[in-house]
Amino acid sequence: MNERKPVVLVTGASGFVGAHVATALAKEQWTVRRAVRSPKGLDNEFLIGSIGIETDWQAALMGVDAVVHLAAHVHHKHEEHAVELYRNINIAGTLRLARSAAMAGVRQFIFVSTVLVHGRSSEGRAPFSEDDFLTPRGLYGMSKAAAEAGLRSLARNAEMKISVIRPPMVYGAGAKGSFALLTRAVNLGLPLPLAAIRNQRAFLAVQNLSSFILWRLIHPDPTSNFEIFLVADRELVSTPDFVERLARASGKNPRLFRMPPELLSSLLSIVGRRDMHESLIGSLKLDVSKAMATGWQPEVSLDEGLRLALSAHDT
Repeated sequence: MNERKPVVLVTGASGFVGAHVATALAKEQWTVRRAVRSPKGLDNEFLIGSIGIETDWQAALMGVDAVVHLAAHVHHKHEEHAVELYRNINIAGTLRLARSAAMAGVRQFIFVSTVLVHGRSSEGRAPFSEDDFLTPRGLYGMSKAAAEAGLRSLARNAEMKISVIRPPMVYGAGAKGSFALLTRAVNLGLPLPLAAIRNQRAFLAVQNLSSFILWRLIHPDPTSNFEIFLVADRELVSTPDFVERLARASGKNPRLFRMPPELLSSLLSIVGRRDMHESLIGSLKLDVSKAMATGWQPEVSLDEGLRLALSAHDT
């Protein structure tokens, strides 16, 4: 008799990270249910509409062993007008799903949060660790921190094991945001004023995030129902070093020139991008010893992750 394959529900399965995670889980013999808001033509697709406090998860969760919750509201041009969106999707929607999963008998729940619950920069302090007092930045970071707090409370009275993952910037094929902007700038040969920056930042290849999620599903903690993990690649690199490695991976010559970081910071403030000061100039160091202590090892190096990200664009 064939042994039943475990079933995992992945939310945000049509997004950048979700597509990679769903593929990685399927390769390891998980039956993947892909929760989507609208038809995408994906295998084993479940339409759940908008994620919020009233979402009906009953059909999608039937027979499910684990949930990987990736769906979230991430960016909004005018954050001050999006408070309800962040609250409804990232907080109430997450907790509605988690409660529904616990009631359905789901054994494990993986919630992908963000390092932004710690802030945008670790400049002038020790690396961020899971036990830090949280100082979230922006509505996105604050909503993820609130969702984490709700999950911690839920775990006290549920049989379901909950793991929270706080990644830094995730890069890979199909990534958007800062990685897409840097890739476009490098491919266009645009000069970038980053050569004088001397920081250290953590990054995370989507392959390494996927492998940690899989590792956590296979190796849950037998003694705890709630755990938090910071996860990143092995290497800490400066912003100019990251751009140079990105250029090498794409077969381009990096065009970096020196601009005093103080001047660059002032220019970013003038154009209304003060947030980019911390992500470009500040350091972001993470203590990932807890994740490594579980026995997990990053699957790819930073250089290999960049090659995989860019080779996919070329095919």
